[in-house]
Amino acid sequence: MFKKQDEIHFFLVIFCKNPCAFIFNYYIASPNNNLTYLKSMDMKNVATLRIMLIIALSLSMFSCKKSSSSKNSSRGTGWKINAKEGGFQYNTDFKEQATAPGLVFVEGGTYTMGKVQDDVMHDWNNTPNQQHVQSFYMDETEVTNMMYMEYLDWIKQVYPPEDPNFKAIYNGALPDTLVWRNRLGYNEMMTNEYLRHPGYAEYPVVGVSWIQAVEYANWRTDRVNEMYLEQAGYLEKGSRFTSTSDANFSTDTYIAAPTQTYGGNDSLINPSSKRKKRVQTNAAGDTINIYASRGTGIISPKYRLPTEVEWEYAALGLSELRNYNVYRGRKKYPWDGQYTRSGKRKIRGDQLANFKQGKGDYGGIAGWSDDGADITAKVKSYAPNDHGLFDMAGNVAEWVADVYRPIVDDEFNDFNYYRGNVYTKNAINDDGTVKIVTVDNIVYDTLSNGKLVARNLPGEILQVAVDEDETYLRNNFSTSDNRNFRDGDKSSSRDFDNVNDDEDADNSALTRKMYNAPKHNVETDSLGNTVREYDKSSNRTSLISDEVRVYKGGSWRDRAYWLDPAQRRYFPQDMATDYIGFRCAMSRIGAKSKNKKKKKN
Repeated sequence: MFKKQDEIHFFLVIFCKNPCAFIFNYYIASPNNNLTYLKSMDMKNVATLRIMLIIALSLSMFSCKKSSSSKNSSRGTGWKINAKEGGFQYNTDFKEQATAPGLVFVEGGTYTMGKVQDDVMHDWNNTPNQQHVQSFYMDETEVTNMMYMEYLDWIKQVYPPEDPNFKAIYNGALPDTLVWRNRLGYNEMMTNEYLRHPGYAEYPVVGVSWIQAVEYANWRTDRVNEMYLEQAGYLEKGSRFTSTSDANFSTDTYIAAPTQTYGGNDSLINPSSKRKKRVQTNAAGDTINIYASRGTGIISPKYRLPTEVEWEYAALGLSELRNYNVYRGRKKYPWDGQYTRSGKRKIRGDQLANFKQGKGDYGGIAGWSDDGADITAKVKSYAPNDHGLFDMAGNVAEWVADVYRPIVDDEFNDFNYYRGNVYTKNAINDDGTVKIVTVDNIVYDTLSNGKLVARNLPGEILQVAVDEDETYLRNNFSTSDNRNFRDGDKSSSRDFDNVNDDEDADNSALTRKMYNAPKHNVETDSLGNTVREYDKSSNRTSLISDEVRVYKGGSWRDRAYWLDPAQRRYFPQDMATDYIGFRCAMSRIGAKSKNKKKKKN
């Protein structure tokens, strides 16, 4: 049996090893029992223990100081990081990726994609396959009319549509409000009012094509990062309100060529006030840390459309069915259970989403509505799923990033699956600088319906396809455009030869045997008139092409069959409807989980 002196010696050993932890656990975490023990000791031992406590406190202060300073020295070279004299500068205080406006965190994991509950059409459009999804962020709700109107208002102020040079920019961003029209129905009120009237402000935006949704996400990225940099003191206060047609903020431009941001306006990109900005002068007298880089942790990743696997995973909210380390059973809807009505006592019988109940029944009986809506509903009208996401079934279906193919090639990839990669790089001038888009060289895409959409705006970096400099002898990608990789067409077969002696030969006729949707042609003649030609070929075999995108989730127009998150459909990327909207996503940086102290099962 230990004597009290032996216990004191034992305590001293613990002090030396980890004084901070001992003091907390022994005298703070359980003070009552330990103080009682101290009272039972004789005065000599108490005095000895007091001396040891003083020593322990000194050791704890020394060890804490040592640990805090160690993060500011390199484990590779021993050199000091963030030294005033210069050298390597890095944000060693970074703790956690900030959750950007409008988003909620979705912890990634594995799940079975494409596990549909019903397949009444027997089209095998989505066969079950195991996928792993990295953690990511997703919009809490669909993008609303008010959120999109903010985008339109910014464009109108920076690129006034009354200026002929900018008219196509604003018109290209406008939602197609004519999608509400029906040849045998009266919907003119929605055509005129749905987008702009404040009564519909918090309703999901519709009439937006996939291309327009992507451009909105790009614009949103720049506005959020502009705000972050201003708050951190890297941009002049109020600079986000100073954008002009030839001088506005672009995230990619700020990272690659910060001095060209805002058209090179030094008063905005190098503010005089050093509020939170860490600007230093090295030993040579040169100023460093003038501009924020990715290493500062201030610049947010891009907003984008979610991939199909991300959207389906987020909609399922499988944590409701988690039993230790396995998922028990299946989920037919974003909520638990096999029915569209609530079984809870207070709201028993209420519909859990906004969808078409049956033929001629879009909202239920007047005075006792089934779902409270006949067209779309105000966002957050129904309870969120287990991830905190609203309307992942019903209300509006939603665009996702993927190019549509009937199969998901899980044999080639089962990690962050996505079909649609088109790799690009910054265009470079002859002097080695990046090529910035100006008012005179805005790039427009002519859509199949003749509408023009600006694919880059002044101030952004011009993008070009990757070439042999990036693809030569690589084993992970060999071309810039990978949309039809291993999709079953001619170019995916082992007999296809990409090398052709005739450099002018067009191999496109051989590469789209399976997926060759009609190709309508739109041109502008010498007088500026739009000439539209229809593809009347009888050789077309499919409505699928590289310009057709997946959309997920049921809508106010759909029956309950389409509410299953595993169901998938497709629509041309440059067309819009009154039942497809979208929400944005963002990649997660760092740890998979936000809760570092998780229980291990």
